[in-house]
Amino acid sequence: MSLLAFIAVCASLLATPGPTNTLLATSGAEIGWRRSAALLAAELLGYLLAIAILRLALGPFIASLPIVATALQAVVALYLVYLATALWQRSSLPLAQGRSITFVRVFLTTLLNPKGLIFAFTLLPAAPAGFSALLPWLAVLSAEIVAIGFGWVLLGSTLQRSLQDPAKARIGYRASAAVLGLLASMMAARTLVSL
Repeated sequence: MSLLAFIAVCASLLATPGPTNTLLATSGAEIGWRRSAALLAAELLGYLLAIAILRLALGPFIASLPIVATALQAVVALYLVYLATALWQRSSLPLAQGRSITFVRVFLTTLLNPKGLIFAFTLLPAAPAGFSALLPWLAVLSAEIVAIGFGWVLLGSTLQRSLQDPAKARIGYRASAAVLGLLASMMAARTLVSL
């Protein structure tokens, strides 16, 4: 894949709504873009660690034992259910009660994000010369992760004023929870099909 194609495909994948993007937008709406910007480091670390673990440790293991991939999908689906439930419950609390989207939550969500699998095994080139051959590709991907993640934070922050109304805030949190619930359902269905 050419570098230009890599940039375009990664940008498309990163812009797709998913668990991490839902959390980033929710944080932007909840506390604004300035305070949410720190979460971009959590997203970046989550993706890079996921890629490293998948490429260096789990890749060979998954290839020899496919049930591991199915188990990973089940874990991701359960985590998405947990996140959806937390956001749904958050909808009954006033906005002023604090920050529900933390650095650790974004990091763990990104670490378990199925997009990491796509980056690790589909989009990043095979690196027979070693992991260092991937560094230029990872640098480009890192820039895209931060830029597009910031776009999701900004999108959420544009909704911040409308979410000061408790009824609208409840709708926002429940919509985010519904997106995560849908993603969890899709992941669970995919897991069941692979059994």
